[in-house]
Amino acid sequence: MQTTSTILMIEPAAFGYNAETAANNYFMQQPDETPACIQTKALNEFTLMVEKLRGAGIRVLVERDTPEPPTPDSIFPNNWVSFHEQGVAVVYPMYAESRRMERRSSIFKFLREKGHAYPELITLAHYELQHLFLEGTGSMVLDRCNRVAYAALSERTSSTVFNDFCNRLNFEAIAFSAFQQVGTQRRPVYHTNVMMCVAEQFAVVCTGSIDNRDEQSRVIEKLRSTGKTIVEISEAQMHQFAGNMLQLSSASGELKLVVSGSAYAALDGNQLAVLRQYNDLVVCDVPTIEKYGGGSVRCMIAEIF
Repeated sequence: MQTTSTILMIEPAAFGYNAETAANNYFMQQPDETPACIQTKALNEFTLMVEKLRGAGIRVLVERDTPEPPTPDSIFPNNWVSFHEQGVAVVYPMYAESRRMERRSSIFKFLREKGHAYPELITLAHYELQHLFLEGTGSMVLDRCNRVAYAALSERTSSTVFNDFCNRLNFEAIAFSAFQQVGTQRRPVYHTNVMMCVAEQFAVVCTGSIDNRDEQSRVIEKLRSTGKTIVEISEAQMHQFAGNMLQLSSASGELKLVVSGSAYAALDGNQLAVLRQYNDLVVCDVPTIEKYGGGSVRCMIAEIF
């Protein structure tokens, strides 16, 4: 099953710019507002997004973050945990020490109370001792139906941990390198899910960010061999989070594609027409979260299977 109608989202208590994660997240911008103002705006964007998703028939389970310890990135839970069928959950090693405090056992208690138990817990967090990281479905984009995992390797995405995940959960590993232009340099894209999205029948991919032609061809071939229509996006569109989408299904089984307002505005008519062939678009405006957190709507959602 590729899509789910139930998701987990974390309501922020101290959202803000995190200098530690900004070291290799080139989507983030330096703050020009007070921390209180940023938190207020982010909370409003979060609340409106939850309302819009629920209005589209998605079951959204919201757990409030705790103000202490302050975790400015807790709004992005998909980086530290992922949920799978047959009651399996995976906990991941995080690059930034400040983000490791997001891993809360209370989340599993909260989900159990909502009817979602995960008796098999796989933890990969011990890789932090080796300075090896894999930040969940930020580092990986999963084709769950075809058991294929895509990963753009970076400081946050270790091939060692990626291969361990794939071996444990029976995914074929497709690893490559993806880059973005930062000034005069090509720098690694910090998370795979900002440059590609895999849905049931299509994939949105910034193939131009894969500088190595052999690796680019391998990714394209694997997507085509699994029956995906490829929607190409440019690097400029990637910078507007056009790759950071997620396909969900409503309670009645209708496919929905969650897209940010900035991504929607960046896509052209032809791209939007292709996407609308396969699903309804649910457009959520999260400009503050994108600006200071360097992540968008897909990063805010942990899928519950």
